[in-house]
Amino acid sequence: MKLIVGLGNIGKEYENTRHNIGFMVADELAKRWQVNFNKTERHAMFAEYRMPEKIYLIKPTTYMNLSGVAVGEWANFYHVDVEDICIISDDMDIPVGTIRIRKKGSAGGHNGLKSVGEHLGTMDFPRFKIGIGHPARDNKAVISHVLNGFHGDDKTTIENAVKTMADAIECWLKEDVDVAMNRYNTKKEKKAKAPKEPKKEVEGVAQAVVEQ
Repeated sequence: MKLIVGLGNIGKEYENTRHNIGFMVADELAKRWQVNFNKTERHAMFAEYRMPEKIYLIKPTTYMNLSGVAVGEWANFYHVDVEDICIISDDMDIPVGTIRIRKKGSAGGHNGLKSVGEHLGTMDFPRFKIGIGHPARDNKAVISHVLNGFHGDDKTTIENAVKTMADAIECWLKEDVDVAMNRYNTKKEKKAKAPKEPKKEVEGVAQAVVEQ
């Protein structure tokens, strides 16, 4: 059995905001699997799917900072192993649209991940994160940033990232987290190399031009 958790804040005012990336990915998966979040139990809206193992897709109703309440209750009730719990969240410390999948790690200042770790008793759970960018090292700016939506190019980038992350989670379900990490983690772009210049003869000695 697998538990897939999208982190976010409930309520119309929070829909499609940066902090609700987890909900967006959960909604994308529900759309693909043709299931609905029409039931609420253990502090979460949930949908059930089989692939062929049972999968519970949940969105906590506790608001972000208490997300672990729902995760802990679901994990304990169904005796789900921590490696079978996928947590989907935003990440301010990586560029907009960047996908980062990890087997485990710290909360990195994310209150939702921190709460999940506290209620599971470990931070060793797979996390699937999408970058939302960081405005400035200023609390007021950060709060405004995460509770606002995406616009312009960022909106298109996030829409694509949400679909790609849904692909990554399906890969995790069908194969494993290592395959998902290797296939979907955003690779760092390599700087284009300048074209090589022809070799020059300097006093009879061949001298290659050093590439930039």
